Amino acid sequence: MMTKLKGIAASDGIATAKAYMLVQPDLSFSKSTISDSEKEINRLHNALQASTSDLETIRKIAAESLGEEEAQVFDAHMMILADPEFTGAIEGKINDDKVNAEQALKEVADLFVATFEAMTDNAYMQERAADIKDVTKRVLSHLLGVTLPNPALIDEEVIVIAHDLTPSDTAQLNGKFVKAFVTDIGGRTSHSAIMARSLEIPAIVGTENITTSVKAGEQLIVDGINGDVIINPTDADIAEYDKKAQAFADQKAEWEKLKNEKSVTKDGKTFTVAANIGTPKDLDGVIDNGAEAIGLYRTEFLYMDSSELPSEDDQFEAYKTVLEGMAGKPVVVRTMDIGGDKKLPYLPLPEEMNPFLGYRAVRISLDRDDIFRTQLRALLRASNYGKLRIMFPMIATIAEFRQAKGILEEEKAKLIADGQTVSDDLQVGMMVEIPASAVLANQFAKEVDFFSIGTNDLIQYTMAADRMNERVSYLYQPYNPAILRLIKNVIDASHKEGKWTGMCGEAAGDSVMAPLLVGMGLDEFSMSATSVLRVRSLMKRLDTTQLTDLVETAVNVNTSNEENQKLVEDFMQNL
Repeated sequence: MMTKLKGIAASDGIATAKAYMLVQPDLSFSKSTISDSEKEINRLHNALQASTSDLETIRKIAAESLGEEEAQVFDAHMMILADPEFTGAIEGKINDDKVNAEQALKEVADLFVATFEAMTDNAYMQERAADIKDVTKRVLSHLLGVTLPNPALIDEEVIVIAHDLTPSDTAQLNGKFVKAFVTDIGGRTSHSAIMARSLEIPAIVGTENITTSVKAGEQLIVDGINGDVIINPTDADIAEYDKKAQAFADQKAEWEKLKNEKSVTKDGKTFTVAANIGTPKDLDGVIDNGAEAIGLYRTEFLYMDSSELPSEDDQFEAYKTVLEGMAGKPVVVRTMDIGGDKKLPYLPLPEEMNPFLGYRAVRISLDRDDIFRTQLRALLRASNYGKLRIMFPMIATIAEFRQAKGILEEEKAKLIADGQTVSDDLQVGMMVEIPASAVLANQFAKEVDFFSIGTNDLIQYTMAADRMNERVSYLYQPYNPAILRLIKNVIDASHKEGKWTGMCGEAAGDSVMAPLLVGMGLDEFSMSATSVLRVRSLMKRLDTTQLTDLVETAVNVNTSNEENQKLVEDFMQNL
């Protein structure tokens, strides 16, 4: 029977395919006494062989899609499966204690994990504990006869269903086969939503119960434009949405005609429409969509996609690739923004009550300046290959900005002293995502070369509402007068000092926000590459001389997010 679920439209597009459940199965079991040890050991060997076969396939796919270095983690997993000390201990448990293979596996694995985790003076050996856990889960799944989901193994057209998707999950999604995804939790600014837009696939998040409403293999329609998921659609539903998908494709074809045009308003005012990226692999999307710059390069993915801190040379090559690929167009690189929900297994962070308000981003960089200096040296070396702009995240005080810039200047001086060249055309700016820095933008503007407003965090900090928490998602209000007033204050302050302001939060690609931002004089709009042409098309309809009153009403007269949304929508309908 056809049913419909509603969620948050996170990435435009329409897709029809069967469901692939990226949900962890139940791996619970009971301890039991066995009488035939040989039979139980054979069960274990079969599970070990099946696990090895899985890992060989996964490793091959990972090497092709993620690279040889990333795939090497699976070599370590296969070595564990072949380690006689590990497997022999399990066999010994089965023989001596007469317990089932599942129980023997758990007891031996727990002992190995505890041993490795206790090696606090050896980070490499501590990391092996995670490998043991992963391998144990895989072997256990084969013993229990259940399937572990693995997005890297998808080889047919599917719609991925998950409670949530981690950055590592989304990194493994093959756009050739994954037509869309739907999650229980998340919002438009969650990392899974941002990755969906980068992959140019439809996505719906925050449905609350998609994982319990859908079974593997059921036919689905995902309407990423309106946020609808249709389960077991009728033939008539499929025909209707095929027409909608075609209409959306036709609209995209119209936008495509603007690929090589400038971003200019009806009355001739020019703006920069840029794209956000996470890795050099995203460059194709930037170029294909005609972005005029990269307004945000999220360098934390260099750290998240590695099993150890990336070296200076590895970072240099990544930055150089992006700068050369943009052929002289500006590239804003954000220094490492780790912390909050972005953690590194090899860089333990303290457990915090409020990690988004704690030890993260530039706060880690200034505390661990060995990591920071390595990144800055790589950036400075790469600056010769394009138009680089360096940006520090989570700046709350002028002292923090001065300290970060001071370290940058020290590393620049060292490189020059060593005979290395560094670009003379290097701008240094900061993210504005903390209300304190937005309020004092007039003072910061005297110190920086540019601002980039990060609306995702600015909104959650201003409204005291976790943007990942569905229960307070109603407070994620980009059009709230308080938010708009802060944004306008930053833009005005930068212009007064002859500086420029960009925006790299999701609001920059929002159709309701765009007219307000154009009216405020925002210089650069940076967004998911797939939104570039849509926003460029919208700008062509705007006359900046008509936007002064719109901005005044939104910032100083209206009192709510809803009023301002209706204000802009009515304005656009009357154009």
